[in-house]
Amino acid sequence: MENPQNTTRSRWRQLTGPAVILLAAAVALWPQLMHGPSCGHDFDFHLVSWFDCLNSWRHGILYPHWTPSANYGAGEARFVFYSPLTWMLGAALGALLPWALVPVALTWVLLAGTGLATRALARQALTEGAATLAGCVAIFSGYALFTAYERTAFAELAGGLWIPLVLLFALSDRNASGGCLKRAFDGSAAALALAIAGAWLSNPTVGVMTCYLLAAVALASAVLARSWAPALRAAVGAAAGMGLVAFYLIPAAWEQRWVDIHQVTEDPGQTLENNWLFAVHADPSLALHDAVLRTASTIAVVMIAAALAGVLACWLRSRLPGGRRWGIPLALIPVAVLSLQFPFSRSLWNLLPDLRFLQFPWRWLLAVEAPMAVFLATAVWPRESGRLWRRVAVGLACFAVFLAMTSFARSNFFQECDDEDAVPGMLSVYRAGHGFIGTDEYEPIGADNYMVATGLPDACLVSDPATVLGALPASLDAEDIVPAWKAAQNSCDATLSWQSGSPEQKRLRAFVRHPGYLILRLRSYPAWRTTVNGRPVGRQPQREDGLMVVPVPRGTVDLAVNWTATPDVIAGRWLSALAALLLAALWFFERKQQKI
Repeated sequence: MENPQNTTRSRWRQLTGPAVILLAAAVALWPQLMHGPSCGHDFDFHLVSWFDCLNSWRHGILYPHWTPSANYGAGEARFVFYSPLTWMLGAALGALLPWALVPVALTWVLLAGTGLATRALARQALTEGAATLAGCVAIFSGYALFTAYERTAFAELAGGLWIPLVLLFALSDRNASGGCLKRAFDGSAAALALAIAGAWLSNPTVGVMTCYLLAAVALASAVLARSWAPALRAAVGAAAGMGLVAFYLIPAAWEQRWVDIHQVTEDPGQTLENNWLFAVHADPSLALHDAVLRTASTIAVVMIAAALAGVLACWLRSRLPGGRRWGIPLALIPVAVLSLQFPFSRSLWNLLPDLRFLQFPWRWLLAVEAPMAVFLATAVWPRESGRLWRRVAVGLACFAVFLAMTSFARSNFFQECDDEDAVPGMLSVYRAGHGFIGTDEYEPIGADNYMVATGLPDACLVSDPATVLGALPASLDAEDIVPAWKAAQNSCDATLSWQSGSPEQKRLRAFVRHPGYLILRLRSYPAWRTTVNGRPVGRQPQREDGLMVVPVPRGTVDLAVNWTATPDVIAGRWLSALAALLLAALWFFERKQQKI
């Protein structure tokens, strides 16, 4: 009969590892807990997205598409293209916590998720202590801290959670003695699909990276196992996972033709050719870019060297985790990532679809975190049969290294916030309704974000649809300065305001004293359905600032602008529903396979 006291102790031991991971994530964030969030490269973009998402929820829009505060209140279709996981998580935290704590809380959640997922992967081959150490190593890896502090790329940081899970389910081999079908569907294919879906919902670049990583690992596993089972599982899992998120993927892919999405890869600082390992450029405008690239390159060298050193140590000590079939695919990952950092890999970047969309070769360091953590933990953690003091000594030494890494991140990666970029300043501007600058890749084709004036009224009555709204200050003449609209400029014959509406439904009713055009403080987009006095508006004039122009007659005008579900959105929803049904069938099939 099992001793209840032993059962209780066993349960506590199982909780110890996850508790250590959660504490480690908090230690990694102590500078932000003491000094406030780091205002890294993408901080403002994410913060505003959280504001807009929560505002849409309060208007009853569960899955928003439009960010109304972009382009100084004219908005953009950011939520159509940007993966929803982190902007929804940020909004949810904003509904529960003070906004100043939300960036720190979200970073903690993502770092803790990275550690727990890496621990779950390592637990397939390592003991509790070694697996927990692997989870901590992933949290304090240079790239995770660089992403959390200097870049504040929350969506990419979420990839640290999904990539270890993809590797975990891709390398599963619960039915090693069974046939190909039984080995492929051993209970992991459905879970793999969910991990792939999570990667795509976190970040498009993470989704692309994860799918290529899965294909490479599955191929290596198939060769080592001399079975098509890993490849079959990977194909089914990837297809089901991407089908599950078709509600997001199909509109994001189809509607790229409506915006200038390619600006994301055409900026000189973001092209593949300008981001090889330790590249240096003569162009002065790339000086800041080169400084960031130098930091990322140093992190790449250190992480890959540490991963390969861990592999070598494991091989010399005959401690390859999980054996050849499990350990070799993981060991190949840092080697493959290193090869992608140099110009000789350019043909591969150009050949594989959407691989260039990753922009920076060093982004592949996200895939190195888990393998590096597993091999280092295997190499340094003493055997369970050894003396306890050795494990305690290694644990204390690692804790000292982790504290040093956090201190290093505080000194080298932490970005101090200017008053206008800090959470209180951003929140004040948002609540005042002034809006923020837009994102270049989401601007309408042929439009220019820098021509959208600040301070515009909701609607401006003009006789000429090309009327310029706003002017640059007389003492300034720079391309980055945006125009400002004021009533004293007399560019509007009359100004009108929305009587009712939400971020995706707007309406005004007013008397217009002469026929003309209403220039709306709203960016044009094909998903908008515009009616005047109940009649749909046909083709509208185009403006260089991309604002919507609506022809109106003299007299009473009842104008409504509503966001509609376009055919690609409907198709995506149906495909996601079908994929969910197939995924449920796959789950039941796998359970049946396990019982056979």
